[in-house]
Amino acid sequence: MALGVATMVAVLGISSSSRAQLVAEIDALGTNLLTVAPGQSFAGQTVTLPKSATAMVARIGPVLGASAIGDVSASVYRSNFISPANTEAITVYAADTNLLSTLEGRTSQGQFLNRATSHYPAVVLGAAAAAALGIDRADGSTVVWLGNQWFSVVGILEPLALAPELDRSALIGFPVAETVLHADGSPVQIYVRTDPTSVTAVQSVLAATADPAAPQDAAVANPTDALTARADASAAFQSLFLALGAVALIVGGIGIANVMVIAVLERRGEIGLRRALGAQRAHIGIQFVAEAALLAAIGGASGSILGAAATATYATARHWHTVVSLPLLLVAIALALLVGATAGLYPALRASRLSPSEALRTV
Repeated sequence: MALGVATMVAVLGISSSSRAQLVAEIDALGTNLLTVAPGQSFAGQTVTLPKSATAMVARIGPVLGASAIGDVSASVYRSNFISPANTEAITVYAADTNLLSTLEGRTSQGQFLNRATSHYPAVVLGAAAAAALGIDRADGSTVVWLGNQWFSVVGILEPLALAPELDRSALIGFPVAETVLHADGSPVQIYVRTDPTSVTAVQSVLAATADPAAPQDAAVANPTDALTARADASAAFQSLFLALGAVALIVGGIGIANVMVIAVLERRGEIGLRRALGAQRAHIGIQFVAEAALLAAIGGASGSILGAAATATYATARHWHTVVSLPLLLVAIALALLVGATAGLYPALRASRLSPSEALRTV
């Protein structure tokens, strides 16, 4: 009974703590970031957004900022002696100088690209990309082999929750990407920061603004939808574990019923004596139901404490705020009490049906 209640309390507590952390994360990141990316044509081919798409999107009234990244056909390595097959899955993008401000991100080392460094072989690494390359300095003294050119590392980004695709990327300026690496300058992703009160309105006109000739080829998305989907996925697993907890609770009830049946057999003399002294059948039945409920209540209370402790331990390890509500603990104990009382009905009925004479023969 204690294990069943502990499982249910821990599952609900950890889920609530996770959801609270997710809501806090979404509130901190903001829900006013939208993205525009090339979709697919009716023929199934990937289309290209116009080079003017970013500037056109920035002209929308409620848009606070718009910046883009462009595809660059190049790979990045720690040195020019590394095999071209070992790319470490790092993608090279050209980036606008206002990208970091639009994403409201930060650098852990160095600084982001500016108007000067975007024209020269300078690169900013995502957090995962820097770790994969073994780079922890971004003062310009460290260089990487990018597109058969040496690029100085001028910045390392902190992880970007709303743009995880940039964590394992190398960002260079659009000017140097076009002149040195022959990139076409077309955006493959536009990040749009809008007025929080106008997200829906901006989202409805983004596709037509980014590509007026073929708005159906522009895919508009809200990155926070992925975080919401993650919460929905965790809810599905929550239902599974709750079902397992319910099974454990039922097994606990069966265990209590078994113990009480054995108690009836072992205490037949006591039952007969009480009946001989004037106890009614109802008194005997209530006694055994009460004992079963007491066992279940002790198990429920122990399980609630164990589940709350497990939730607090897990949340602390993940640096979450622990969320365990008092009503949840009381409901868990009440549920255990109900299961225990139900489990005690059959043993109580069996005990109450014993006649005093038959029960006293066992003494």
